[in-house]
Amino acid sequence: MKIIAKLGKMRSVVKDVKSQGKTVGFVPTMGSLHEGHLSLVRESLRKTDVTVVSIFVNPAQFGPKEDFKDYPRDLKQDSEILEREGVDYLFVPDTDKIYPEGYETYVEVHDLEDKLCGRSRPSHFRGVCTVVLKLFNIITPDISFFGQKDAQQAIILKRMVQDLNLDLRIEVLPIIREKDGLAISSRNSYLNQKERKAALVLSRSLKEAQLMIKKGEKGSAAILGRTKEIINEEPLVKIDYVEVVDMDKLTPVTRIEKEVLVALAVFIGKVRLIDNTILRMKE
Repeated sequence: MKIIAKLGKMRSVVKDVKSQGKTVGFVPTMGSLHEGHLSLVRESLRKTDVTVVSIFVNPAQFGPKEDFKDYPRDLKQDSEILEREGVDYLFVPDTDKIYPEGYETYVEVHDLEDKLCGRSRPSHFRGVCTVVLKLFNIITPDISFFGQKDAQQAIILKRMVQDLNLDLRIEVLPIIREKDGLAISSRNSYLNQKERKAALVLSRSLKEAQLMIKKGEKGSAAILGRTKEIINEEPLVKIDYVEVVDMDKLTPVTRIEKEVLVALAVFIGKVRLIDNTILRMKE
């Protein structure tokens, strides 16, 4: 595996790869790699000829009171993991190259970024779209891989790719969970033992939502009420939001007639965790 920091070098490497008729897969990350990231890496290795992974802790997607400075970073460990997986290139650009002095250009998807997580993190998706578009322009992948755990992010990025006529495909892969059901996240490392146990209420509440729809429940109000009831039984957990929304526009639905997203965000102490599930009515 080759590690590249310079933007021009990364561009020239990809240009050479594509001149040979090879396809390029891309997995953008902020490091602190876990099995969720690796599921994306393995799919890229399976589906494309050359896989590029980026590690860049993006300051533009953190709010002023969020954990940018404390976000876990271990480039040595991450690079060793990626090399074992067989990744071809690791791209680790410097912050001042991505956002040079005087930088003023940002990308927004207006009708999607102010919903769900966007209400609590008003500039978050602007930062995500901006850095991902810059990385797409540098790496020019054929396919880029994202996880369903960040469902809103994936939906927004798909819209950005569509609206800006980008020549690539986004693939969204299922949530990877611990054996006890907790969705794997870099922020899980912030939880103490009691908080870690309390966090299981997220997947437990979503399983109940799945069970309700299997039994024929179509009303969003009933599913939301039961989901919130289960979460509120855990005293360490404070709800940010729980919603049932359309998969395309992220607008709330009152009755489930087609595929919908049940998305939630909670605070456990100072840690904010998200989770979701896709509900489908039986044919």
